[in-house]
Formats: sequence, C-alpha cells, structure tokens
Amino acid sequence: MKRRYLVVVVCLLSVFSLFIGVSELSLFHVHMWDEQQWHVFWVSRIPRLISILIAGMSMAIGGLIMQQLSRNKFVSPTTAGTIDSARLGIVISLIFFSSASPLVQTGISFLFALGGTMIFMQILDKIKLKDAIFIPLIGIMLGNVISSITTFLAYRYDLIQSMSSWLQGDFSMILKGDYELLYISVPLVVLAYVFAHRFTIAGMGEDFSKNLGLNHKQVVYIGLFIVALMTAVVVLTVGAIPFLGLIVPNIVSIYRGDNLRNSLGHTALLGALFVLFCDILGRVIIYPYEIPIGLTVGVIGSGLFIYLLLRRKAYAASN
Repeated sequence: MKRRYLVVVVCLLSVFSLFIGVSELSLFHVHMWDEQQWHVFWVSRIPRLISILIAGMSMAIGGLIMQQLSRNKFVSPTTAGTIDSARLGIVISLIFFSSASPLVQTGISFLFALGGTMIFMQILDKIKLKDAIFIPLIGIMLGNVISSITTFLAYRYDLIQSMSSWLQGDFSMILKGDYELLYISVPLVVLAYVFAHRFTIAGMGEDFSKNLGLNHKQVVYIGLFIVALMTAVVVLTVGAIPFLGLIVPNIVSIYRGDNLRNSLGHTALLGALFVLFCDILGRVIIYPYEIPIGLTVGVIGSGLFIYLLLRRKAYAASN
C-alpha cells in the first residue's frame, strides 16, 4: 500500500469526522453557521480530531519500537505493562500530588511507565524460553499485577471513579484546553525517526550491535523513554487504547518489512487511520449516543490479534 493512499484516506475520514456529532454541522452550509456552531467546531471538533490523529500515531509508533527492541511481534504497551504502569503513576500522583499541574502528573506517570517497561525488559532478558506467544503473556501477567495494585489504591483513597476514566479510552470529553499535552508526542515521533536506523540495529541483538559500534543499552533506553512518555501522555489525556500498538505495526510489517525507518511513516498513518475509523464507527453505530474508542478499538483489535495468531500458526505449520 502506497503512503499517498493512506494520506488521502486519512484526510477524507478527518473531514468526515469533523461533521459527525449531536450538534449539527453541515459542510455545505458553513457560510450559514451561527456563533454557537463555530464555537462547537473550534472548541470540540478540531481538538478531538487532533487528539485522535496524535494518539493513533503515538501508540502505533510506540508499539513498533517495542517490537523492534524486544524482537517480538506480540509485544506492545498493552502487553508489556506500560499502559498499566502509566495508570498506576496517575493514581500515585493524585494521592500524593493532588494539586499538581497536568505536566507534573504526566512526569510521574511517565516515570512509572518507564519503570514498568524496564521491569518487563529485565524479565525478558532472564527468560530462556523466547517463544513469541509466551513473552507477551508474561507482560500481560505483569500488567495485571500492576493493575491490581492500582485498583487497590484507587479503592483505598476513594479514587475509583477518577481511575475509571483511564481504563477505557474516550475522545468524547476532549475540548480545547484539555488535549494540548498530546503535543509532547510530536517531537517524540521526530526523535523516533532520527533513531529509527539504530533501533533496527539494536533489534538484531546486543552482540551484533556492539560489533557495529552501537551502544546497545543507550539505544534501548532511548527507545523505552520514547515509548513510556508517549504512553503516559496518551493515557493521561484520552485513556487507554488497547491493541493499537500491537496490531498496526504487525499489519505494516506484512507489506513493508521490518526496517523501522521504512515502516515508521506507514505505521504512523495507519495508526491514525485505525483510531479515526474506530472513533467514527463508535459515533454512528448507536447515534446520537457514543461508544468509547477503547471499546471499539478493543473489539476490532482483539479480532485482528486472533487473526495474527492464527496466521502465524498456519505459517509455522507450512514451514
């Protein structure tokens, strides 16, 4: 699939997304909009679209980096405890720094996301059985342990209602002034592209990287830094979006290969497209009500995940 086709589809769906909602906004009657309609457009529709695009690109690229560094196609922020650790960081920030700014809460969430991901990578180094399915199961179990701690603390400090907003991604509450933290992900995407070639080499193993003069640990830490900060920003702003970082990189690798620099642009575009499509679907399927993006992405993503598992099994059997 050529990149320009993805760009065209993303642009078309973006325009479509701007004119879907309870408040009636017609593309063909823009010249007749009143002040309230323009207010809805600039305060709600535009911020929502920007949030969808950035969140989709961020989580997809985060999954691509993690799969490259772990050398496992089923590792992502969802299956490595990264999202669960970010949520734990948010709860900790609310308990001990309740009056802190969103930027401080993002920093705390980032540190926990980075710590949880590094614990997963350390466990990965200690495991002798490197089965492609077994590794993400370890990550899921680690994430469940962290999630249990988060739930306990939320009940203990009466934060369970606040925590529920991060359990499932939702763009319906995004308004101007509530989403700007997502802009932190933009320079991280650029940084990921700058280090893309090094991530590809690091994914070939520590010994191979050292033979080429690459500081393997430094590159891994930079990759985990990018993934953790992207995850923290997305979870804090719109909530958890499951399976996105798992599904999109696998789809792109089928037709673009495993060179990270070659597939980075396609991964970003397809991630944005996937979230945009799921958001539109969630807004029209029971209109005028809305299904959270976490639910639509979770249902479609889990189905695609099962397909990838069966595809891998069939491919292994044929060889």
